[in-house]
Amino acid sequence: MASPRPDLVYKYRAFSNLSLEMLVEDTLFFADPSTFNDPLDAKPRLEADLATPALEAVLETLMVKRVEAELSAAAKIIHYQGPKTINHISRRSQSAFANRLADIRYNATDRDNEMSDPLSYSLERHIETEVLRRYDKGIVSLAQRPDCPLMWSHYGDQHRGFCVGYAPGDIANLHKVKYGGSPILKASLVQAMLNGGDRAQTRVDAAVLLRKAKDWAYEREWRLIGQRGSHDSPFEMTEVVFGLRCPTAVQFTIVRALTGRSQDVAFFEILPRPGTFELIKSRLDVDDLCRSRPRRAADYDFDDVFDEVADEPPGPA
Repeated sequence: MASPRPDLVYKYRAFSNLSLEMLVEDTLFFADPSTFNDPLDAKPRLEADLATPALEAVLETLMVKRVEAELSAAAKIIHYQGPKTINHISRRSQSAFANRLADIRYNATDRDNEMSDPLSYSLERHIETEVLRRYDKGIVSLAQRPDCPLMWSHYGDQHRGFCVGYAPGDIANLHKVKYGGSPILKASLVQAMLNGGDRAQTRVDAAVLLRKAKDWAYEREWRLIGQRGSHDSPFEMTEVVFGLRCPTAVQFTIVRALTGRSQDVAFFEILPRPGTFELIKSRLDVDDLCRSRPRRAADYDFDDVFDEVADEPPGPA
């Protein structure tokens, strides 16, 4: 049963020219999972629970499909098409797999290899690599709440940044991350996926993209999956929440940057809950923030500062 999605999801950010551009242009960046701070994220470990011939068949299907897709894309760019091109692509794809399999089998005969079944192990690793190559998707990591102290410390520039609240609506590609369990992906499940099993496809997708170690559970993460790179946000931006240490100048800049937007954005600040270590989200007094900003230094009297310096006795010549 799918988890009910929250009314809002949050993106924690440090303040920078890129994060300001994200706000003004209303975009989101779909990151390559290999850039994530957890090296185990989106890196399931394949377990070879099939006999060698079945493993070879799984690798063949994965590799041939990938090479065919790559060659077809290249042919499309140079406007090559027709039966000859299709046949050529098919032959090249099968040849690429045959050469790979020959190398795997040859290396498995190395007498210095101390593994009990080096052929199965090598097929296991190559299938794992091919599975991950299928998932060339980008991910936008979002949190379920704006008041998590660890999230502010890790992703909100130690409270000097902000987080943006989005209404997810019914966007289909938003999924909840599951924590704990095993990072193992069985070869039999990949086989079932390749044979057209929709349930198997969903389980492989989740194993690759939506499972993390239990230690990360504090994030309460939801993931938006799409093409890598910067794209228009599919969500409605509804609020911006500033961290405890977020400079007033940053708050003023963001408030002014979003003034006049066709859909209003609400502004909040994070405050400590009295007598606890908890954080609370409180409405920001925008009028008070903007009343004395932007300030002009010449409007202030500096006489006291310079008089104090002038009264000091002169130092040695």
